[in-house]
Amino acid sequence: MLLAPHYGHRSLSDLVPSVLCQLGVAGETNRLGLDLAGVNRVCILLVDGMGSELLAGHPQQAAFLTSARSSAVLTAGFPTTTATSLASLGTGVPAGEHGVVGYLMSVPGEDRLMNPLKWRLHGEGPRVDLLRVLVPEEFQPTPTAFERAAAAGVTVSRVAPPYQGNSGLTRAALRGGEFRPSFSMGDLADAAVAAMGEGDRAVVYAYHGELDLTGHARGPESAAWALELAQVDLLARQIAERLPADGALIVTADHGMVQVRSRIDLDQDDGLREGVRAIGGEPRARHVYAEPGHADAVLARWQEILGDDFSVHSRADVVARGWFGPTISAAAEQRIGDVIAVATGDGALIRSGAEPLQSILVGHHGSLTSAELHVPLLVFRP
Repeated sequence: MLLAPHYGHRSLSDLVPSVLCQLGVAGETNRLGLDLAGVNRVCILLVDGMGSELLAGHPQQAAFLTSARSSAVLTAGFPTTTATSLASLGTGVPAGEHGVVGYLMSVPGEDRLMNPLKWRLHGEGPRVDLLRVLVPEEFQPTPTAFERAAAAGVTVSRVAPPYQGNSGLTRAALRGGEFRPSFSMGDLADAAVAAMGEGDRAVVYAYHGELDLTGHARGPESAAWALELAQVDLLARQIAERLPADGALIVTADHGMVQVRSRIDLDQDDGLREGVRAIGGEPRARHVYAEPGHADAVLARWQEILGDDFSVHSRADVVARGWFGPTISAAAEQRIGDVIAVATGDGALIRSGAEPLQSILVGHHGSLTSAELHVPLLVFRP
């Protein structure tokens, strides 16, 4: 069963504006109804791939996280993928406004698709310095929530692996304040706590990615995933135990994950490639870019071939359904596929030729099932 994101009142894009409102930043609204009375310092720990259903299913490995006195469930946006979710968190708006509409997406003037996580073109062809061609601050020009916080006098720190410091995605959607590189889980905990102590009011964004990596490689049902979750639980406890008296730790995620059990190889199916210019997105949420004049035929063909295992829609249909948010900018609309195909069960649309590594991964996300869409909102106070 597919669900819809709850933009505006219970989504990941509502989190940072709600925190800023509680810290007294003018113009921000507490969309989530957070109760942070007496709090002047907030650390938002985002754990990549820690869906709320997966977390709830592992109380032994996540004894600290599941003990939160204040807990709720948020929805990620669509698609349920890291680049889109981090952009939504950083900007405070859904993908239809910030324009990062998927893992691989079309951009005007380029034949190849763009990967916003790496800010480069996907596939074979000449190397292009995409940071110059698609300047991140121009690709997403609206001030981020972190920039708005810094402008209001809040001390903003972002703690993440070094490669994210000056990445295109960071510059586009997570810019603002100081970036502090972290080299391990212990280093992340130490840096996050130290950053909370600066200034009169502070917001710290801390990112941890190994749980998602483990889920992709070994599957979210694996012993390895459960063991990695136990490490995340320790990380969160180490931050919470060191909170200042006026501090709070908020733990959330960018998406959940499902264990894939069936695959359709798009590179081996002539019917699904007919009339198609390019295939973007990822295995559980595909953007299909049709050849000029072929969009309707591609839509009908994909619906017929894929059947009930995938929900296949036109661009106009998903825009009308509000999957990318209530507002769609002209730039974002250009990046959305002519056809969108999302998994309804445990299947995936792989590309063994174009995406050999991704095609053999065990865990995937991107669709709108509850396992992928629902993420936790856990609040810890001293």
